[in-house]
Amino acid sequence: MAYTRPMSSPTPSPAPHRLLAEQALSRAAGAPLLSGNAVELLIDAAAHYEAWLAAIRGASQRVLLENYIVRDDEVGRRFRDALVERAAAGVMVAVVVDWVGCLGQSRRSFWAPLLATGGQVRVFNPPQLGQSFGWISRDHRKLLVVDGVHGFLSGVCISAKWLGDPARGVPPWRDTGVALHGPAVAELEAAFVQSWGSIGAPMKPFAPLAEPLQAAGSVALRVIATQPTTAGMYRLDQMVASLARRTLWLTDAYFVGIAPYVQALIAAARDGVDVRLLVPGNSDLAVVANMSRAGYRTLLKAGIRVFEWNGSMLHAKTAVADGQWARVGSSNLNIASWLGNREIDVAVEDAGFAGQLAAQYERDLENATEIVLAPRKDRRREKICSSEKRPPRVRRGGGSSSRAAVGALRIANSVGAAISRRRVLGNASSGPWLGGMLALLVVAVVAFLWPAWISWPIGALAGWFALNLGVAGWRGWQRRQRTDPAPPAE
Repeated sequence: MAYTRPMSSPTPSPAPHRLLAEQALSRAAGAPLLSGNAVELLIDAAAHYEAWLAAIRGASQRVLLENYIVRDDEVGRRFRDALVERAAAGVMVAVVVDWVGCLGQSRRSFWAPLLATGGQVRVFNPPQLGQSFGWISRDHRKLLVVDGVHGFLSGVCISAKWLGDPARGVPPWRDTGVALHGPAVAELEAAFVQSWGSIGAPMKPFAPLAEPLQAAGSVALRVIATQPTTAGMYRLDQMVASLARRTLWLTDAYFVGIAPYVQALIAAARDGVDVRLLVPGNSDLAVVANMSRAGYRTLLKAGIRVFEWNGSMLHAKTAVADGQWARVGSSNLNIASWLGNREIDVAVEDAGFAGQLAAQYERDLENATEIVLAPRKDRRREKICSSEKRPPRVRRGGGSSSRAAVGALRIANSVGAAISRRRVLGNASSGPWLGGMLALLVVAVVAFLWPAWISWPIGALAGWFALNLGVAGWRGWQRRQRTDPAPPAE
């Protein structure tokens, strides 16, 4: 599914408003527009793994791999063994993984064969004294660069989970990424080098390429490598929502939109923009899915169309606007990705690639169920967000015939949702509020009856924060002693 826009004759200078938009997008993203690239769309993990492994096995100079999860399973071991083989052949191999992402997934023993052959592995942000809230920041990137020529970024982690389980009838996870060739690959490499240097000693400069990177196509794009608190991707997402004039189609795995972004989507929809949101129907993080569903009603009332994927898990993070602009990468539409994590995305400004992604979006909707508001006369009877309407109240003692009638009604409603590909939204917001109320009630009861159970954790947390503040203060004092000039002798 590679796309390279054909070369054409010189075009007239862009209109002033176009130049202004380009400047605004560049400043919002903190990334310049790079021309001369070729982009290939990769759909689902099998295509990713095949392309990634082929590039690794063909490496002659260096392999730079950065991924949130590398799991100790058949897929993870295939990648590790390919890296070991290249390291043993004298190729430089450097890997960055996230401590939280790999917690319980792969340990130091998993990487021992690579370390033994000269490969290097660094773990991003393990717990450290002096950083009370350091664990919040994660390296959520999925990035691979080989020989400074082949670049990949995606939402796909290195785990057999992404391939599904055919023996049990579990389909693969739905995910999206890209392969890049051209000047943009240098930006991917620079992003990896920055991550590497943030963990330990900086990486030595690479030997120059035998041949400088040439234009591999004529696709213009931006590589947006965000870091915690920089919010470059948030600013860009917000601006695109404001600039879209006809369509804005979003796919997200863990959508929890904050108020300013939701308001930007609502404003676009009320201006006549076709805004659509595709999210998982079955999520690996049920809490996030419930938070996402709690916000459906606001979106639907504004005219935004919401769809839930019917497969095992939708993990893609994409956007396509007006058939001209497209985004693919690791960033989710939530505050953790926008402000807390290291992420990497590519924003492509090309009608051909945007058309490919829009066509894929329409194919994805064929395997999705649209969420709709109930007719006004039925609103009072809505209780839950489900593919089934609440069955009518039945008298106790009705026996098996009453239960059979209720079961038949549920089946009929489920079949109706499957046929129409629409599901009525109930009062989804009551679930999180009820859960929060019950949790606080439990805490209150425990605090009254067994106060030690509350005071001990609070005391432990206070001690932990005190220790970290003390360590941080001591380190700051040491740094000042090393850098401040000595007072003049009297």
